[in-house]
Amino acid sequence: MGAEIGGALKNVISIGCGAVTGAGLGESARAALMARGFIEMVRVASVLGAQAETMMGLSGLGDLTLTCTSTQSRNYQYGFSIGAGIEFDRNLTVEGVSTARALRNLTTKLNVALPVCMSVVDLVDNKVDINSVVDRL
Repeated sequence: MGAEIGGALKNVISIGCGAVTGAGLGESARAALMARGFIEMVRVASVLGAQAETMMGLSGLGDLTLTCTSTQSRNYQYGFSIGAGIEFDRNLTVEGVSTARALRNLTTKLNVALPVCMSVVDLVDNKVDINSVVDRL
């Protein structure tokens, strides 16, 4: 369960990290987003009955770190395009978009707060811009 949650949620957080980088907000902002996003990953895992220790390993923190810092990640690239205000190749699959939207429904059912993930949903749905997200978080 934890490996599946980590594998899904890291894509959402990676979109946010790409947006922060694309907007030129710096490495400290990306690190803060990763740290807060990781807390959300652990929170969801715990509520769904996964072991928190799983999130501390390669399928949680390890995968999150790679995906949020690699320019080869499609999710990161997509977020970067949002933050930089540039076009993104719509033929590329970005798993984090559908995962983020699914999380919107899940947060209500589980009664769990996911401010980073919900901000990513608002970004990909064009409800907010990156500066509004920074102010919100």
